[in-house]
Amino acid sequence: MSMPKLIYSRRLLWILLAVIGLSLVTLTVSLLAQPVAAATAPSAAAIPAAADKIPNDTCLACHNKEGFSVPMASGEALSLNISSDAFKQSVHGEEAVACVDCHTDISGFPHPEKTAKSPRELSIQFYTTCKQCHQEQFDKTLDSVHQKALAAGNTNAAICTDCHNPHTQQRVNDKATGKIIPAMRAQIPQTCARCHSAIYNAYKDSVHGTALIGEGNPDVPTCIDCHGVHNIPDPTTAAFRLKSPTEMCGRCHTDKSIMDKYGISTKVLQTYVSDFHGTTVTLFEKQSPDQQTNKPVCFDCHGVHNIARVDDPKRGLEVKANMLATCKKCHPDATVNFPDAWLGHYIPDANKHPIVYYVNLFYNIMIPGVIGGMLVFVISDFIRRMIERRKGMTHS
Repeated sequence: MSMPKLIYSRRLLWILLAVIGLSLVTLTVSLLAQPVAAATAPSAAAIPAAADKIPNDTCLACHNKEGFSVPMASGEALSLNISSDAFKQSVHGEEAVACVDCHTDISGFPHPEKTAKSPRELSIQFYTTCKQCHQEQFDKTLDSVHQKALAAGNTNAAICTDCHNPHTQQRVNDKATGKIIPAMRAQIPQTCARCHSAIYNAYKDSVHGTALIGEGNPDVPTCIDCHGVHNIPDPTTAAFRLKSPTEMCGRCHTDKSIMDKYGISTKVLQTYVSDFHGTTVTLFEKQSPDQQTNKPVCFDCHGVHNIARVDDPKRGLEVKANMLATCKKCHPDATVNFPDAWLGHYIPDANKHPIVYYVNLFYNIMIPGVIGGMLVFVISDFIRRMIERRKGMTHS
């Protein structure tokens, strides 16, 4: 190779090496620059803070006006009036909940346009905001009969705000004890009556309803004691029916602290599960909880919401004619003496069913006496034989 060609080749090699080196330096600088840039990002203090919440007084300046409403596409008027005094006395007012805590889409005026065409549609669109603060209660409603009906397309099914008006709802549970406040407990039937008016009318005249609504008696059950609160099951299912004696009626009627006040037997569940009806229902509950049975449970005889006092002349089951009419629901051929075969929920004693009591007492004494006497005879005879054998005597 000639000298000029050699020099040219070396220069070309140096240029190539220089280009490669420059590329490597550029790549290294860019990689090193990234953590530097991250380290010098703006601090949290440099980011503009979120705007302060709109105070409730600003909202109520308009919404406190009586009769304030807007028309909707359905032709109905949507009331926008929120009483300032009622809200301040509500549990949300006590806890200083801001309007915009629930109405999160409101940041100023004019407000965003609503897509709902009716007040009901707006409520259904909006009620899920309750889970922001009440997640546990909201989750329970997901399996309730109300939520299943809503999911099936029944827009009249109850949602949170149907039972708890967010602008007027007062405190339900005592903050110190966690128990429901007595005054709020007495209002529960009226809350359910907004949708279940016919059932309420039956309940308010029942032995339970008259005691609660008329007398304020805290011992009698309200709707939620039997049906639950947020996780209300479907009462038409076989499972609900089979569980009702133990998980519904038995909860109160086996409680001596309540029943002793009114002289009511706490043996009702024990006597029920001991007879043919209760034994069969108990077996179904344990082995086939989803299968219907034609054996009666408590409310088949006593009624559901219209339960009467046992001595009520029209429907009370202490009245023989009423008892016979009840028995004939399942036993159409029952004669006038048919109810006499049932002892009721009271275990026989000297005052109730004395003949049965004394016959039982006789056998309770006679049977152990006879068996005990035979046992004494057998043992004594065995001992005598053993003694005689030891003495070498022959047993005749």
